[in-house]
Amino acid sequence: PGNPKDLLNKLIVVKLNGGLGTTMGCKGPKSVISVRSGLTFLDITIQQLEQLNRTYGCDVPLVLMNSFNTHEETEKIVQKYSHVPVKIYNFHQSKTLIFEQITEKLLLRYPRLDRETLLPVATSIDGSDHACWYPPGHGDVYQSFYQSGLLDQFIEQGKEYMFLSNIDNLGATVDLYILKHLLSNRIKHEFVMEVTDKTRADVKGGTLIEYQGKLRLLEIAQVPKEYVDEFKSISKFRIFNTNNLWVNLSAVKRVVEEKTLQMEIIVNHKTMDGGLNVIQLETASGAAIQSFAGAQGINVPRRRFLPVKTTSDLLLVMSNLFTSNHGNLVMNAKRSFPSNPLVKLGTSFTKVKDFLSRFQSIPDCLELDSLTVSGDVTFGKGVSLRGTVIIIANHGDRIDIPAGSILDNKIVSGNLRIHEH
Repeated sequence: PGNPKDLLNKLIVVKLNGGLGTTMGCKGPKSVISVRSGLTFLDITIQQLEQLNRTYGCDVPLVLMNSFNTHEETEKIVQKYSHVPVKIYNFHQSKTLIFEQITEKLLLRYPRLDRETLLPVATSIDGSDHACWYPPGHGDVYQSFYQSGLLDQFIEQGKEYMFLSNIDNLGATVDLYILKHLLSNRIKHEFVMEVTDKTRADVKGGTLIEYQGKLRLLEIAQVPKEYVDEFKSISKFRIFNTNNLWVNLSAVKRVVEEKTLQMEIIVNHKTMDGGLNVIQLETASGAAIQSFAGAQGINVPRRRFLPVKTTSDLLLVMSNLFTSNHGNLVMNAKRSFPSNPLVKLGTSFTKVKDFLSRFQSIPDCLELDSLTVSGDVTFGKGVSLRGTVIIIANHGDRIDIPAGSILDNKIVSGNLRIHEH
């Protein structure tokens, strides 16, 4: 089958939409943070699929997996897209039948455990103390999707593969080459993980290993302390998991029904706002790779991994490093080399609100290699950053980078305050 329309009509796009924007100081689902030209992650995703469906005359639906943190608000938000030629479906993570007898509220959340006592932090079962509960990672996507009834619905419609990715990865667009590889290959690859070459910014990403004759995903949380440096090394583990996954739908149905779905449990250490150290037991969707036949890793270009986890990432995607074509972010052709600059913004920039207030306009980053900013720093309009730029305002000092400045391989420190006249 070579016709793009026929290929695409066998595909559904699933986005993991359970996360909140709390790390960037935002309330509500992360997918509604504005990332570029006033568009949110959700807007951009829908724009991409709208363009795909229009171009090829196909019908690729968008399926959102929400957590208890994001479900209600997302269901309200997607109503505004009713006029768009993309069908949108929502389902709820961790709705499993095991807890059918317990209250509806408990179906969707897991209690955080006190690291010292290993007892649940929650004091009541109704989930009113929100911070004591968490969604258990995205490994339950297969079970929850099956339980929602949507999996059977799509199989009946003749859909064969899901393309699963994080909603905050702006590089995770539908790739016709991978889809064609999956649908035209005589050997059935039930599970394909997109991996890409590590850079200095990706030392924590999970990697693929072969263990007992099967591909496995190895996450940093599973590595003993004494081997962490080895795990992070670019020479030993050259690739990492982008969490762009292509999974055969009837294979998902089989592994759930036959109970052959295996995923290691990851122990995730967190500190709650009040300072209490807690443990969250999670699973990751990529870890399911060991349960599927003909599993593969495909090495993809770095442009397919463009996550926005922090405001440092946000600076890159808002800047002129990228141009946007119907929601598809492409590296600006004027940039002379294809890798992203390494950006480290200090704690004054952590929240989106503070970040935006410190830039009168987003600087020109076309020739930037690396940027480090620390302390009370603001940027005037039309600033250009080139090469390696380091700006450090010591405690009590403030640095205002004047409008129109060109910082080319510069270190700026001390106190520099521009007074408006």
